[in-house]
Amino acid sequence: MTDKTVAAAVQYNENNIQYLKDIDHIRLRPGMYVGGTDIRALHHLIYEVVDNSIDEALAGRCDKIFVILNADGSVTVADNGVGIPVGIQKDTGRSSLEVVLTKTGSSGKFDSSAYRVSGGLHGVGLTAVNALSEDLVAEVYREGFMWRQQHHRGKPVTDVQKVRPLEPNEPTGTSITFKPDFSVLDRNEFHFETLAQRFREMAFVTRRVSLTLRDDRVTPLPRELTFYFEGGVKSFVQALNRYRTVLHPPVYAEKDVEINVENKGTSTVGVEVAFQYNDSSNIIELAFANTISTTDGGTHLTGMRSAITSVINRYARKAGFLKEKDANFSGNDTLEGITAIVSVKVSNPSFESQTKVKLLNPEVQGAVSQVVSEAFMEFLELNPREARRIIDKCMTSKRAREAARKARDLVRSGPSLLESSTLPGKLADCSITGADAEIYIVEGDSAGGSAKQGRDRHFQAILPLRGKILNTERASLDKMLDNNEIKSLIAALGTGIHEDFNIEKLRYGRVIIMTDADVDGSHIRTLLLTFFFRHMQPLIQNGHLYIAQPPIYLLKSGKQHEYVYPKAGLNDAQLLEQALKKYKDNAKVTVQRYKGLGEMNPEQLWETTMNPENRTLLKVTIEDAAEADKVFDMLMGNSVPPRRRFIQTHARQVKNLDI
Repeated sequence: MTDKTVAAAVQYNENNIQYLKDIDHIRLRPGMYVGGTDIRALHHLIYEVVDNSIDEALAGRCDKIFVILNADGSVTVADNGVGIPVGIQKDTGRSSLEVVLTKTGSSGKFDSSAYRVSGGLHGVGLTAVNALSEDLVAEVYREGFMWRQQHHRGKPVTDVQKVRPLEPNEPTGTSITFKPDFSVLDRNEFHFETLAQRFREMAFVTRRVSLTLRDDRVTPLPRELTFYFEGGVKSFVQALNRYRTVLHPPVYAEKDVEINVENKGTSTVGVEVAFQYNDSSNIIELAFANTISTTDGGTHLTGMRSAITSVINRYARKAGFLKEKDANFSGNDTLEGITAIVSVKVSNPSFESQTKVKLLNPEVQGAVSQVVSEAFMEFLELNPREARRIIDKCMTSKRAREAARKARDLVRSGPSLLESSTLPGKLADCSITGADAEIYIVEGDSAGGSAKQGRDRHFQAILPLRGKILNTERASLDKMLDNNEIKSLIAALGTGIHEDFNIEKLRYGRVIIMTDADVDGSHIRTLLLTFFFRHMQPLIQNGHLYIAQPPIYLLKSGKQHEYVYPKAGLNDAQLLEQALKKYKDNAKVTVQRYKGLGEMNPEQLWETTMNPENRTLLKVTIEDAAEADKVFDMLMGNSVPPRRRFIQTHARQVKNLDI
C-alpha cells in the first residue's frame, strides 16, 4: 500500500472534531473521573457522595451520615448538614442543586468561605456520580422545605421541586439516592465489608461523627453497623495492633502548623499523627488528606517517614547506641514493625488525580515532619525504657537486613537458580513469556506430573512445590531466602522481592495457585498467599495472581458425566446434594470425590482446571490493605490467642464440612 493510499483510507478533518458536554464526556471516559469501570469504580461512586457529607462534618455542620444499600440495587447517602443550596443562579438561570449535579467545575469549595478544608475540590465528584447513574434522586432539606430533583443518566427529568414544609425539629441535610448504570460500568455488586472498612477509617479520622452503614438487601432483617470514635488516629493505631505484641504506648500528636506557601502567603496545615512499634517485621502505613484515604501516599507520608528515621538516628547517637564508626539506620530499619497513621487537613490540597490517591502539596511534608519530630523526640527522652526497645528493634532489623543482603548477593553472584541443582526438572517452562504466558504453582510432584502432561506447552508453565512451604509471616528474610521452595518460586517468576521487586521482569501474565481441595491444600494455598501478600504485593495489586478451581466431584450416569465445582457458602455435602437433584434416579449415578489433583489424569486436569475455555479462575485482589494485613497477622503470625478465638468463633461454619 502506497503513502497516498494510506492517506486516502484514514481521513482526519473538521468532521472528526467532536464536542462532548460534561455528562457525555464522563460517560464516555469514566476512567478519568472514577478510575475505571470495575468494582473499585463502583464503590468510588459511594465514596464521592460520602466525601461531600464528610466535608460538611469538617465544617462543623454535620455529625450524622447514613449510607443505605437498598434492596433494588440503589444506594442512599444522607447527612444532617445544611443541605445543598437550591436557589437560582444568576449566571445559569438554573437551581444551584441542578448545576452541581450536571456541570463539572461547579462547587462551593473553590474558596474558604463555606469550607475551610474539604475533600471535594474540583466540582466533579457529584456530577460524575450522576452521569454514571441510571437514575438519581436528590432531596434537600433546607430553608424550611424539602426539595427534590430527579435525573436519568445524568440529565434532569424534573426541575427542582418544593415538595413540602419541614416538620417541627426536622433536621436540615441532603439525601442522594442513585442506581449505578451498568450499561457504562461493569456489572458488580456493592460489598458490605469493603464499604464498612472504608467507613471505619473515615470515622477514625473524623472524630465525633457517627457514620452508619445499613444493608437492606439482607432479609428478613437488614445488616447494620455504626462507626463512631472519640480517639482519632490514636485509637485507629491501637485497633490495628490489637493482635500484635506492642513495644510501647502509641506516639501521638495533633497540631495546626502555620506555613508559608510560595506566592500564596501563609496557610494552616492541621496534622494528626500516631504510630506504634510491634514485634513483627510488617509495616502498616496509612495516610489521609482531608479524611480521604490517599492509598499511594504523598508528601504527608514522606514527611512522617523522614522525621521518624531522623529522630531515631539523632537519639541513638546522643544516647550512645550508635557509635561514631556506625552507619545510620536506614528508613527500612526504622520503619520495620511500625503501625503508623498520618492525617492532614489542608485548605488547598493538590491531588494526583480525581480519585485522590496521592497528595502532592510540598509544604505539607515540612509541616508533618515538624510535628512528628517534636512529639517523637519528646517521647523518647521521657520514656528511656521504651526508647531502648525501639532502638533494639531497629538494630535487629538492621542486622536481619544485612544478612538478607548477603544472602541475596550470594544468590546473584552464583549460578542462576533456574540452572542450579535446586531445580532439576522442577520448572516445566513454556515457549513464550509475557502477558499471554501463565505459570501454575502446583502442590506436590504427583499433581505436577499430571499438570505437565496435560498443559498447553506453548503458554503454560508448571512449577511443582514439595510439601508445605515456609510460613513467611514468621520467618526472617535471610531464613526465607535459604528455603529451596521459596528460592524456586522467586527465580521462576523473575521479579525479585521487597526493594528488589520489579514488576517489569515478571515472566508470566498469570500466576495461578493450584492446590488440592482438602485441608492440606487450603493450608498450602494460605501459605502461598501469605508469601505473595508480604513479599510480592504488587503482583496482587496489578492483577496477576489467581487461584485455580478444580472440581470436587465427578458424577457419571450412563455415557454422561458432570464435574461439580466449589461454590461460596456451600460445603461438600451440600454441593453433592444440589448436583444430584438433576438426576431422577440417584442409584444410577456414580460419584467420585476428588481429594487431590493427582487423582485426575492429565486429560481430566486439562478439561476441568487448565483449559481457558472451560476453567474457572479466581483473581486475588486486595480491597483493603489494613484489613488484609490484620487477617494475615492473626492467622499466620506468632500470637496464638487471636487465632484460637477466630477458630472457635467460626467452628460452627466448618464442623460439618466433608473434608
